[in-house]
Amino acid sequence: MTNTLSHTLRRFNRFELKYLVSLPQAEAFKAALRRYLHSDEHSAGRYDLGSLYYDSPDLRCYWEKVDGLRFRRKLRIRHYALGAPLRAQTPVFVEIKQRLDRVTQKRRIQLPFETALRLCNQRELPATMADEDRPFLEEVYAYLWEYNLRPVSIVRYQRQAFIGAAYDLGLRVTFDTQLKYQVHPLRLEDAAGLPLISPDRCVMEIKVNERLPYWLAEMIASHNLKTVRVSKYCRSIDLAQASLPAFTQLSLIAPERV
Repeated sequence: MTNTLSHTLRRFNRFELKYLVSLPQAEAFKAALRRYLHSDEHSAGRYDLGSLYYDSPDLRCYWEKVDGLRFRRKLRIRHYALGAPLRAQTPVFVEIKQRLDRVTQKRRIQLPFETALRLCNQRELPATMADEDRPFLEEVYAYLWEYNLRPVSIVRYQRQAFIGAAYDLGLRVTFDTQLKYQVHPLRLEDAAGLPLISPDRCVMEIKVNERLPYWLAEMIASHNLKTVRVSKYCRSIDLAQASLPAFTQLSLIAPERV
């Protein structure tokens, strides 16, 4: 059945580099970046994000990342808070983010919040779907059943983004601050949370379609920045296990691999 449910299915294939920097380091790097990149169009380049992550009872997605599997993926509902409260009809993204070796792929579809929750929490496919949306929605549906996924963690932060111009198409550099997480209650519309990292730190990510531009590689070296392995979702699980004794419904024992 053809229906204009979303028409916003998007795919991204790219390489990602992550850095954990101090706030002064971040500001210095932003100042240098402005010679080459411009601010994202959303809220003058600065906006709030909230992501509701899903995992299996044995935390299979968590362990795929921790164990460094060549192929891994995760499901989330992502909300870009652009000044309006999150309501039933607010557009959100249902995303599958997966990685094979060094290449990251993100596929997502925009849905009303209540439709996204019915899909991911109650495993109910939308009653009507556009033809181009159906394969991805059915993949999400199958993934939910295969892994027995359920909501596990929420991560929130403020993001400032810079994007490439004509000569650096696909280049995106983001700076995430005020990072928070929560595991109860798992309500994306609530603005609660505990610190995910020290408030004087920033997660900087460089996302590029192919190779890193020469000028950016030189800039990274001149600022003496080193890549780190950091997963916001995995850190939220680590912190929840360490700080919340009642957080026992999830398994921190790695599942057996077949």
